[in-house]
Amino acid sequence: MGFSIYLYSVLSFSGLVILLAAGLMIAERFLINYGICKLDINAGEKPLEVVGGQTLLSSLYANEIFIPSPCGGKGSCGQCKLTVVSGGGPVLPTETPHLTRKEIRSGVRLACQVKVREDIYVRIPEDYLNVKLFSATVESTRSLTYDIKEIRLKLNDPPEISQRPGQYVQIQAPSPDGPIFRAYSISTPAHEPTVVELVVRLVPGGIGSTYLHNLEVNNPAAFTGPYGEFYLNDDPSVEIVCVGGGAGMAPMKNIIYTIYDRWPERSCWLFFGCRTTRDIFYLEQFKKLQREHPSFHVVYALSDELGPDEKWDGETGFIHLSVDKYLEHDIPRQAFLCGPPLMIQAVTRVLEEKGIRPEDIFYDEF
Repeated sequence: MGFSIYLYSVLSFSGLVILLAAGLMIAERFLINYGICKLDINAGEKPLEVVGGQTLLSSLYANEIFIPSPCGGKGSCGQCKLTVVSGGGPVLPTETPHLTRKEIRSGVRLACQVKVREDIYVRIPEDYLNVKLFSATVESTRSLTYDIKEIRLKLNDPPEISQRPGQYVQIQAPSPDGPIFRAYSISTPAHEPTVVELVVRLVPGGIGSTYLHNLEVNNPAAFTGPYGEFYLNDDPSVEIVCVGGGAGMAPMKNIIYTIYDRWPERSCWLFFGCRTTRDIFYLEQFKKLQREHPSFHVVYALSDELGPDEKWDGETGFIHLSVDKYLEHDIPRQAFLCGPPLMIQAVTRVLEEKGIRPEDIFYDEF
């Protein structure tokens, strides 16, 4: 009896707190008028006037300044970091998990969590100011596996994109709450500027992947970009190592085909992890490239036990074991990884043991 009363009290108090928080949010949205606020970017480089009460991220998007936000502004990805010089208010508890103490001291904030309530002064990297909104048309789609599709988008306006190998775009997808953006790596190489190709795994209930998997030829599409911190070393004597799994193939494909367009003799490794033979794609395509460029090495590995009807004469086990098996120590290298966090951690440990410096390892987790 006593426990029931205690539980009821806790639930009642929690419900009251939630209702109070919701009421405050509604009151701020509809009753408080912050008027027009000044949004100053990079010390007068791009002064704007915006309607107060919105998030900094929304205010920037409304003025076609597109900051990376793969989570759609929900505060869960931590990618929309900007430096707020003044006017951003105190750092919120929703921001602190994504910020280091050094970043907090330097005024770094999450743009999706900062509300514009007064004149606000921010610093934005020049790369972000060059990001564009693209309109495109679906050129082709094809199934690569039972849950992965390749989607090629022909650019309309602007007609070309300038991207570095390994960068990504944010696809605009419809949702019950209005348009949202989701991040997908570009798989087409940099020397194909009129097309953006995506490799998309269907995530059950995923708004972005469901939208993309249902696109048909000639359908319109829109995205912003390019984004990303991958930088391919221009020194052809530096060996490149690409490690991916699943839809993490996209940036690897971009990097590899860019390399062999620019440096036909450059040494490059591709390690790709699959669970079963059902998850294998692009293998024959890469084997063909390997025959054309002997300095290119392809290693696929299956992590699950083979079924009775599966035929496979390649590597088995988790992909970091293949990386450890094939790579020699202390060769000048740069590495690019894309896959689940546990794969990234395991591969990073192996690469560092092989003598690759942490600053030469770039990765995207999903």
